[in-house]
Amino acid sequence: MELRFQQDCSGIDWEIVPQILKTVGMAFHDANIHRRTFSASASVVFVFDDQQLIGFGRAISDGIIQAAVYDVAVLPSYQGHGIGKMMIEKLVASLPGCNFILYASPGKEAFYEKLRFRRMKTGMALFVKSETMTSRGFTE
Repeated sequence: MELRFQQDCSGIDWEIVPQILKTVGMAFHDANIHRRTFSASASVVFVFDDQQLIGFGRAISDGIIQAAVYDVAVLPSYQGHGIGKMMIEKLVASLPGCNFILYASPGKEAFYEKLRFRRMKTGMALFVKSETMTSRGFTE
């Protein structure tokens, strides 16, 4: 395994992004939507094994105080090798001094806890598809 990390959106095959999200059981959209969301983010990270895209993540931020992590995904065959941890570390390091929030897929909370994220007692959400998010375990 020869990993390469990229922290910009150049040369990304956007058709692969929704495929990876679908494979790991996360919400996905049309490839062009993902291109737009990653391009509008304050920080991005893509991980390749040779030329194959195997993972990615992004953060939106004001660049000063607050940031939020989204779309962190690693292909299942590459999970358990510290790749997700390295991606999160790169996103956090790219926005020094910011507080970070995220919502984890149900069952993935322990992964983020190992990276010093803590559960929030006052987190709230207003989702467009609220019934779907409740049925998937994101909201009460």
